Amino acid sequence: MHILITGAAGMIGRKLVARLVADGALSGRDIDKLTLVDVVAPQQPEKFSGQAEIVAADIADPAAVRAMVAGRPDVIFHLAGVVSGEAELDFEKGMRVNLDGSRLLFDAVRRLDYRPRLVFSSSIAVFGAPFPHAIGDDFHLTPLTSYGTQKAATELLLADYTRRGFLDGVGIRLPNIVVRPGKPNKAASGFFSSIIREPLAGQEAVLPVDDSVTNWHASPRAAVGFLIHAAGLDAAKLGPRINLTMPGVCCTVAEQIAALRRIAGDKVAARIRREPDPLIGRIVAGWPRRFDAARALALGFTVDASFDDIIRIHIEEELGGKLAS
Repeated sequence: MHILITGAAGMIGRKLVARLVADGALSGRDIDKLTLVDVVAPQQPEKFSGQAEIVAADIADPAAVRAMVAGRPDVIFHLAGVVSGEAELDFEKGMRVNLDGSRLLFDAVRRLDYRPRLVFSSSIAVFGAPFPHAIGDDFHLTPLTSYGTQKAATELLLADYTRRGFLDGVGIRLPNIVVRPGKPNKAASGFFSSIIREPLAGQEAVLPVDDSVTNWHASPRAAVGFLIHAAGLDAAKLGPRINLTMPGVCCTVAEQIAALRRIAGDKVAARIRREPDPLIGRIVAGWPRRFDAARALALGFTVDASFDDIIRIHIEEELGGKLAS
């Protein structure tokens, strides 16, 4: 099996590669080739016995995209994109990468006249207020950010290209992924991770929103699990509604901090400093908070049991099971 991953140098991309290499197979088929693409060259996967093609390319470059799919990969994980805060601040870049780049990829596949499984990482940002208590898959798409609009438009394209038989698409709306390792990025949602990650590492974290802010979360481990499961999903069971919301853990910022305190203690939780940011506050205010993911659960997707578990996963995978003093 040949697998192409766009955005392979990103956090989820790296973890997906590691999982695929560890498993050695996807949907019961051995993986013999990985094509890993990002705007900066992804790392060569360790301990992979098959062929690994490492490509530094812009997803919005038509020639580069045609080259990515020239080898007719069996499965494509489309993770490349500009994050929410950056897409809001730089409209041109967000449109070029998130929307135009996705269409270029879909069209490159269409022109090869074959039908790979294409898993697209969408976002709960496709929904906009006012919201019901719990948002189901049938709730209308009225995003309140440019990022959400770009993701929603790509979902529509993915559904149409799938309907016409150009590809076999699955769009998964990811929750807010926490705890993200490494340095903060330009995502407006970055503080959800930083208020856990930095205190656990012995550093101060800035909280730019009120403690009552609520969001829908999943760990990086769960996100990779979503992608893997989507790749092997039976198209007949999925049906024509190919874009669906992933399950998650719903909690407030205050509940996040309480979970941090339970696991790491008062001293760690005290490293969070409150400093309101009007732009982030405005963006977050337009995000959905709670979902009815019954359809995804019925299709076999699974998620973390609690926010405490999300923190424990970060400590296990990123901190070697140990906390900073």
